[in-house]
Amino acid sequence: MAQLEPLTRSVALASEACGRQLSPLAVTALADAIGAQGWLGSGMEPRVRPHFAEAWADRDLDEDAHREAFTELAAQAHGVFDGLADALYDRLASPEGWVAFADTFSTLVSLKAQGYPIALVSNIGFDARPILRRLGIDRFIDAWVLSYEVGFCKPDEKIFYSACHALDVEPGRVLMVGDTMADAGAARIGARCYLVPHAEAGRSVGLDAVLRLVRGC
Repeated sequence: MAQLEPLTRSVALASEACGRQLSPLAVTALADAIGAQGWLGSGMEPRVRPHFAEAWADRDLDEDAHREAFTELAAQAHGVFDGLADALYDRLASPEGWVAFADTFSTLVSLKAQGYPIALVSNIGFDARPILRRLGIDRFIDAWVLSYEVGFCKPDEKIFYSACHALDVEPGRVLMVGDTMADAGAARIGARCYLVPHAEAGRSVGLDAVLRLVRGC
């Protein structure tokens, strides 16, 4: 439904929050360095070091572990100065730091108009409700199944069963829409899966296909 704003914007605003005004070139270089560590949305494999491996493993089950995991991940990037990792995390956890896909709103409107119930199933270490509220799409969500609240993460079958139970829908009639292989774990309970491609913030990701796919559920 949504993704983080461009990392360059996050870095620029986080730097300003630390009292530093960076040049566009410096912002880009710093964003590239942080992205290379596997920052959320970068598409890169996270470079998890032993000193925060435990927090990383628990990041989607505990709020404190989530903050520690991502601040430590960012802090190890070249050029990161004191305070930036925390400011960058604050941006990640802020509703202002997220952007809806261009085709999210229209797809949700169509699904609700046709009477389909919708659950948000997310691996996340903090409350996503304020984010979707700011984006104006929280009203389309019938059930919230957040890993740090239910105690298990995708691809664990239990999180998908929780969503089915919350919606009172049999797994075989569910379409799981996601963007990672963890989301495809829903296939283990007999649900159909549709994975959207990685795209720049605010772009369309092919959610119009969902309207066709749900007819087969």
